[in-house]
Amino acid sequence: MVARAKLYRLAPSRAGLLSLRMTKSKKKADDGGEMRLRIERAIRAIPRGKVSTYGGVAKAAGSPGAARLVARVLHRGFGLPWQRVLGAGGQIKLTGDSALEQRLRLEAEGVRFRGRRVDMKQCEFKFPRSRRGSKSSSARS
Repeated sequence: MVARAKLYRLAPSRAGLLSLRMTKSKKKADDGGEMRLRIERAIRAIPRGKVSTYGGVAKAAGSPGAARLVARVLHRGFGLPWQRVLGAGGQIKLTGDSALEQRLRLEAEGVRFRGRRVDMKQCEFKFPRSRRGSKSSSARS
């Protein structure tokens, strides 16, 4: 046990550097947790019978271009309506049995397909636009 304790001792200058690194990474992780919650909120907002894309969910969560993060949240999330999130153009991006399960779940919700893609004109969920900084038409007149 004594030998292990010595392994983890650091010189005073290095200890300060390590704590600095840990606080920066901790801060970054907290931001990631907040982003994950915003993505989950956006996914839960998609109603039955409607779908959205990975990019659409990312944009609604406030991070356009974070489609891969949406996929990661769906992969690790529990209790999310994962079947309602599709690839660009309404494509099911999952493979194998998961793709079949996603299609069957969507059909059970009433989502229409055109071949192998979802009919996005009918079934795409349009997230409400955020009203940050936008002025109403009455204020302009």
